[in-house]
Amino acid sequence: MARASLVILLSFLSTLVAFLSWPGADIRAQAPPVYRIGLLSQGPPPKTYIEGLKQGFRELGYDEGRNLVWELRFTDGSLDRLSELADELVRLKVDVLLARASSGALAAKRATTSIPIVFLAVYGPVEVGLVPSLAHPGGNITGVAVNASDLAGKRVEVLKHLVPTLKRVAMLTHPPHPSNRVQLEGAKVAAETLGLRLDAVPVRGPDDFAPALRELRGVDGVLNADTPLFVNNRARLVEAMAASRLPAVYPARAYVEAGGLMSYGSDVSELWRRAALYVDRILKGAKPGDLPVEQPNAFELVINMRTAKAMRLTIPPSLALRASAIIE
Repeated sequence: MARASLVILLSFLSTLVAFLSWPGADIRAQAPPVYRIGLLSQGPPPKTYIEGLKQGFRELGYDEGRNLVWELRFTDGSLDRLSELADELVRLKVDVLLARASSGALAAKRATTSIPIVFLAVYGPVEVGLVPSLAHPGGNITGVAVNASDLAGKRVEVLKHLVPTLKRVAMLTHPPHPSNRVQLEGAKVAAETLGLRLDAVPVRGPDDFAPALRELRGVDGVLNADTPLFVNNRARLVEAMAASRLPAVYPARAYVEAGGLMSYGSDVSELWRRAALYVDRILKGAKPGDLPVEQPNAFELVINMRTAKAMRLTIPPSLALRASAIIE
């Protein structure tokens, strides 16, 4: 009887050992890894950008709270604390650091050379010194770019199409922002090609929007650089622009949804969604420096007809036909 019991025990132990040695049998190995993703931004990003990013992660099988944890670090809108918050994310040892715009990306780059960085919708990443080339970014950084000079120039062309008598353009700029110069240069080249005068109007904060626009003289239309300062405070900018009664072409749909007249640029929410693909590839073993920086290949023209009617402005049919979206 004892011998039979011993045989049964040995058989059970043999079966248990075989089970535990089977691939995937370790219960601990079955638990999915939980990735900690940092997001660094100069001010809170528009909700549509965040929604685009989270949608991208959901499409790739990431589930917040199950295998994904967010570490969000936003300044109050200023540039001042970006480096401090970047250092904080590095101390948390996030698996990947997402950085919004050139301001956030440069702060992240200064903070770490080891944690992978994916930048979001950066204007001119080569020109501002983030990467040596788009095809071979190298190091621990890559991401999704925006062609700043071309887009800024295209907005000048759209404004000229909107206002055929256009002679003089004002462009609100934010000199402290790293990509400000790149965008301004692109707009100036386009203006010169079209025989227009372009005046740069620097602003330091949202309190400057209304006074800067009130002081304009002899201007036929307005542009603004696309920086976190402007998009974070788009409601105040649009309000000040409406008071000026000047036609304006903005860099992104978010301004038009806030009541702006018209925008031409990349679908920024889509760029944020696509950034999730980069994070996914890095988490699966790819090196950031080996992943070419992605550039947008689709652009959208968005028109707010309500605003046009309030301004008693007629939108040329050719522009309306080109529109990706019209807000009635």
